[in-house]
Amino acid sequence: MKRPCHPTHSQGPSTPHGTARDPGPLGPLSHPPSDAAFFSSLGMFAAGVVAVVLALWPPVPHADTTPGGSAVPAVSTGVGPSVQAPLPRMPVLPRFGAEPASADAQLVARWAFDSGDHGDRAVVLVDKVAARVYVFHTDGTLKGASPALVGSAVGDHTVPGVGDKPIAQVLPSERTTPAGRFVAEMGVNASGEDVVWVDYDAAVSMHRVRPTVKAERRLERLASRTAQDNRITFGCINLPVAFYERVLSPTVHRTGAVVYVLPETQTAAALFGAHEVPNSTPATQVAAR
Repeated sequence: MKRPCHPTHSQGPSTPHGTARDPGPLGPLSHPPSDAAFFSSLGMFAAGVVAVVLALWPPVPHADTTPGGSAVPAVSTGVGPSVQAPLPRMPVLPRFGAEPASADAQLVARWAFDSGDHGDRAVVLVDKVAARVYVFHTDGTLKGASPALVGSAVGDHTVPGVGDKPIAQVLPSERTTPAGRFVAEMGVNASGEDVVWVDYDAAVSMHRVRPTVKAERRLERLASRTAQDNRITFGCINLPVAFYERVLSPTVHRTGAVVYVLPETQTAAALFGAHEVPNSTPATQVAAR
């Protein structure tokens, strides 16, 4: 595109194409543009270039903030807009508080919560050696603990077919409380009483203590200071009535529960694949809130 020509009335330098009086074939010559016009044109050109660059420049990822004020970096997938990175899961650890607990009970409880093995359910620990039961909320707080009565026979196995036998035919050596991981289920037994099933096929449940046979002294055994006399049942886990009705049953009803029955013929680490969780982990700080 040609620049507009402005004829001049002054004598200009001669050129091969003519002079101001003799413009020649290209028409009259013009004076060079003034400095102001030149810089004005240059500024308009630069502004246009900047506008084009800004329009084509990709958006810069920015950091979002959580309600607490901490920065959460944006993550670019390479396709489409950036997405916010998910916050890491912070596990919690159980708190026994002032409640006494064996090393195996602490190991399994911490491992269950740290690993998330319990899912979103409550955790129930049955320590056969200590004859004690612990019930934890899903957030690791201890809802309650209680003495318990367990199977009279030492052993972590279930005798095949024992769940189908009448009570009178269960041999003394078959009266074990099986160890392992069980998903608790609410139900009723053959007498129509509500129970928490631990192992339905083996007819092992957690239920209220039944002091029907006075010679067994089940209430006295629960109240004693030692665990040695708490081995009396056919395999079920007997609990004080108040603990069953106020702690265990409502918890299973509300959130479900995973029951961990600790072994007595092998280590808990070997049975569950549990590992030690140090108290210094960040999870401990979360649990202490």
